[in-house]
Amino acid sequence: MSHPPYDESNIYWEYETLRPPRGDTKKEAEDPKDEINELAAAGWRLVETIDYTSGGTKYLVFERPVRNNDDCVEDAHST
Repeated sequence: MSHPPYDESNIYWEYETLRPPRGDTKKEAEDPKDEINELAAAGWRLVETIDYTSGGTKYLVFERPVRNNDDCVEDAHST
């Protein structure tokens, strides 16, 4: 089966979120560096933060290209 030539419009993305761990006080976030490095090693990149309205980061949002575009295209057309 031949694949179409590389074209950015053929890229499908998947997303992952990480909630920064809170310390005992539940007010201060602990450094999530280890978790971020694990996600980076698996191909994820940080693209956005979702913050509380009063300040502080609620979620870190990561993305990476879907590894098998054919499955994603089939799923999109089967629904």
